[in-house]
Parts: sequence; C-alpha cells; structure tokens
Amino acid sequence: MATKVITTINVEDRKKLDLRAGDTVRVWQKIEEDKGRVRLQAFEGIITACKHGTEAGATFTVRKVIDGIGVERIFPLYSPMISEVETIRRSKVRRAKLYFITRKAAKEIRHKMRRILAMKDVPESELEAAAASPVVAAPIPEAVK
Repeated sequence: MATKVITTINVEDRKKLDLRAGDTVRVWQKIEEDKGRVRLQAFEGIITACKHGTEAGATFTVRKVIDGIGVERIFPLYSPMISEVETIRRSKVRRAKLYFITRKAAKEIRHKMRRILAMKDVPESELEAAAASPVVAAPIPEAVK
C-alpha cells in the first residue's frame, strides 16, 4: 500500500543542501503578517550545529551577532516556513559542533566589561598623569647584543 505524502517543499532538494558546521548561510524564512500576507526575511549567520543528518527531524543551528548581542536560531531542515537556504561561504573547521564560539564570545564580553569597570575605579588624575608621561624604552643589555 503506497502512502501519498503531501508537502509544500521539495524534500530531495533539501537533502542535497550539504550543510555543515562552519558554513555561513542565509536562511530565507516566511513570516506571516496580519491579514494573511507572507513576506520573506533573511537570517544570515554561521552554522554552529547540524543534527540528525537528513532524516525527518533534522535541524541546523545558525548564530549571528546583532548590535553586539549573539542570536541563535534552530531551523528544522524540512520546515515549509523556510523558503530557501543559500550557502554564502564554506569554512574548514575541525569540529562537528561549534559550541565553543558561543562560550568564546561570552568570555570576551566579560573581559571587556572587566576592563571598563577597572577603568572606572582608577582616578582621573592618575589617567592624565599616565597619558602625559613619555614612554621610554629600556636599554638592551650588552650580553644580548
């Protein structure tokens, strides 16, 4: 007994996408507005994870930074709400899941905040004195020459 599958997407085209971690992609997603209107919105970023290969429940995670804030979205591979997936750039990575990018970005932000807070604790008179004093290089020892 044959089963007829009703779908609005071409499953074979989605299987052939060959998405990998490290690829920079632009995902065109259908957004429903009021009164049944549909528009396309692009979400461009780097793929941090692809899960479940090409089976029915396959997903891929895309990460991008908007105004200094990291945004991650998980897209189902066979979702009818995805109009198109464009591969913009392919990168060579040595990991299947790039979760370290999220932790690395968070760590860099924490370090920047520490520097900003440290600068606020230093009195302005010391900052001005440090800026006014000339930087003098130390002489090279004779043993090194």
